[in-house]
Amino acid sequence: MIKNILIDLDGTLTDPKVGITTSARYGLAKIGHPIPESENIDWIIGPPLKASLAKLLQVNVTDVLAEQALLGYRERFAVTGLFENHVFDDVAKTLATLQNQGYRLFLATAKPEVYARQILDHFDLLKYFIYPYGSELNGERTNKGDLIEYILKKEQLNPSECLMVGDREHDIFGARRHGIETIAVEYGYGSKVELDAAEPKARIQQFSELLNYLQH
Repeated sequence: MIKNILIDLDGTLTDPKVGITTSARYGLAKIGHPIPESENIDWIIGPPLKASLAKLLQVNVTDVLAEQALLGYRERFAVTGLFENHVFDDVAKTLATLQNQGYRLFLATAKPEVYARQILDHFDLLKYFIYPYGSELNGERTNKGDLIEYILKKEQLNPSECLMVGDREHDIFGARRHGIETIAVEYGYGSKVELDAAEPKARIQQFSELLNYLQH
């Protein structure tokens, strides 16, 4: 019996591509490592960002360069990139319906909570959530499994009454670590190969299909 729904943000509720990729390019250029415009970096959307920046820089995640790139990224993202974003079709309507049906909704994003809250507020989606859970600016809880563990403890949730909805393997593996069923959205940033390998319980083509799934 599902009572609580944990929902990812980037690639699930909103499409943050412009804000994230432009801010990442800004942060990398700022430390003298510009990336050619022709290079597709969409894969950085969803996973912990510092690790992705380190990968682009070909350095270890603990390297000072990765931290500097992240600070450069935030300099632009916190002001501009945050709002270079749009909500996917039917998201607001679906969240409202879920709320009316009595489901308790929690945001579960690797994005820092301070930004996640602003984004939800900006798009008038914050009102549908019990709480918008995210990571800390110091990198704490950027791992999806750690974040979900934190939410379960904080809210005293029973994993068997929870469902995780997201677009990347991190959402699926993070939830599975705690015995939580998952639904993958196929319109986000997880490739077909990635989602096939992660094996979520179900897959949906648009966010509103979540309602059909929950009626089964």
